[in-house]
Amino acid sequence: MAEVLVFHHAQGLTSGVREFAAELRRAGHTVHVPDLYEGRVFETLDAGMGYAQEAGIGAIIERGRSFAGWLPGELVYAGFSLGVLPAQQLAQTRPGARGALLFHSCVPVTEFGDAWPEGVPVQVHGMEGDPFFAGEGDLEAARALVESVPDAELFLYPGKEHLFADRGLPSYDEPAAELLLERTLGFLSRW
Repeated sequence: MAEVLVFHHAQGLTSGVREFAAELRRAGHTVHVPDLYEGRVFETLDAGMGYAQEAGIGAIIERGRSFAGWLPGELVYAGFSLGVLPAQQLAQTRPGARGALLFHSCVPVTEFGDAWPEGVPVQVHGMEGDPFFAGEGDLEAARALVESVPDAELFLYPGKEHLFADRGLPSYDEPAAELLLERTLGFLSRW
């Protein structure tokens, strides 16, 4: 079984993110879900991004890195949207990373180093019509990652929702979210 560190999206540690973590636990994995927003949850993506910008994106990433410092290095790092930033940084820079699950976002590998670490598998999940994922460079970054990393997979889902895997939000897309969960559990079954 895997030990997984899951980072929430810009709306905060929502009930949907907690439920996703619970699904992974029910499958037998050890899951940590830090609250990078210190108890704040936002009704809209814009409000959540406003808080993240006010607090500082770098500070949010640092909160994630700091939390990881209390855990063993042999983790799978997972992030939803904004949470991809600390997840991807840790997967690329922290020794012992087992893998990465990047949901709704992906940044160029060069944001956190020169290359993706050898032997660290990664999955990227996003909707093909999501204006953030497909329209702001994440899809291109994911495709470049898949081209350069032997054990990288990109899964595109039909639709245009951003946070489609959070069952507590209006953007939830049950068929896509269930497939994302199935693929995630398959990925985690390696350990």
